[in-house]
Amino acid sequence: MNIASAVEAIRQGTYDETLLKLYPRYTSDPEKYKSRIEGLLKAYTEHFTDPEDIHLFSAPGRIEVGGNHTDHQHGNVLAAAIDRDMIAAAALNGTEKIRVFSIGFGGLEIDLNDLEPHEDEKETTASLVRGVTAEIKKAGFPLKGFDVCIASDVPGGSGISSSAAFEVLYGEVLNGLFCEGKHSPVTLAKIGQYAEQHYFGKPSGLMDQTASAVGGFVAIDFKDTANPVIRPISTEELGRQYVIFVIDTGSAHADLSNVYAGIPIEMRKVAAYFGKEVLREVDENTFWAEIGKVRKQTGDRAVLRAIHFFEENQRAIDEASALEQGKIDEFLRIAKESGFSSFIHLQNVIISGQKEHQDVAFALAVAEKALKGRGAFRVHGGGFAGTILAIVPVENSDSFKQEVEAQLFPGACTLMSIRPVGCAQVF
Repeated sequence: MNIASAVEAIRQGTYDETLLKLYPRYTSDPEKYKSRIEGLLKAYTEHFTDPEDIHLFSAPGRIEVGGNHTDHQHGNVLAAAIDRDMIAAAALNGTEKIRVFSIGFGGLEIDLNDLEPHEDEKETTASLVRGVTAEIKKAGFPLKGFDVCIASDVPGGSGISSSAAFEVLYGEVLNGLFCEGKHSPVTLAKIGQYAEQHYFGKPSGLMDQTASAVGGFVAIDFKDTANPVIRPISTEELGRQYVIFVIDTGSAHADLSNVYAGIPIEMRKVAAYFGKEVLREVDENTFWAEIGKVRKQTGDRAVLRAIHFFEENQRAIDEASALEQGKIDEFLRIAKESGFSSFIHLQNVIISGQKEHQDVAFALAVAEKALKGRGAFRVHGGGFAGTILAIVPVENSDSFKQEVEAQLFPGACTLMSIRPVGCAQVF
């Protein structure tokens, strides 16, 4: 199917059923979603030749609801795919080159015969493209050159995992073009994590990629990272009473890789004291019995971050249980505890040494006041910058948004819907 035929099929409603699965609010404004796809296809023709056979793919951003910085220590998390996504149009180009153009960001080119890590590509999109491609190739699938054009409404540096969405989306493009869809969502998540760790140079956990790839609202246990246990969680009762806002604090994640890396590094130092690799392998009672000695060897911040892990890991389990039992007030109480622990123990709200600019801390204070003792609020994702999360009573959602944006800026609050499916090939 060429691009003209694809546009016609979209206009005729051929893919309405599929798009409704990807976008829970699709029926409220189908023109918005159709126009976005058409815009992507038009951009494809502007940067590449019109292909005989075009394919469309999607991968969502994610929100983290529980388990702040537990995944990289093989802990438990609560996460959900959202109705903000990246979409990609792709087609073979008859060469040995992979050509990628991202609307608003520009293009890059990768040679299929050069898939080793490049030191000068670290912390760039090119590193992720090269890394994911290398892992797919290792699996034995014959790859060919192709062109791909990408559009995103997952804001970069916002804490809703634009990087993970890109990794999963690009992996799904390769999966659809060359692998007959044989790679499972979890496998694609692992491939994305590998590229981020070994090519991009960031010691990420596996939560972001898994939430994007799998979709829905899920509890994930990463004790065995080769086979994470993923359990769908019903949020029907929560959804009747509350809405979820992601709030932009006005600061971005750019140039903070070393700050984020410090968290898993320090947690692993504590684990190493006990001869273990990650904190999930350490007995909590033994940790507390030895805490004085651990302080001397690893420093106080590392110990505080370990305390956060042990307590946050259990909180993620308890939050999932509360939701499953319909105990919404209990879930909200634990969610707030999670946020306080991130601030006090994990210390991922304020960048060390900053005084004039404490955007995340300020946004948390504004959200707390606007909630008036109801709902929940917490730092979101990596922290330090980006976004916070607020769970707001339905009847107060408009006033909450108005009050928060009056103190931050117009458009700071984004209402999020849970996307029931993860990465997908649309056609």
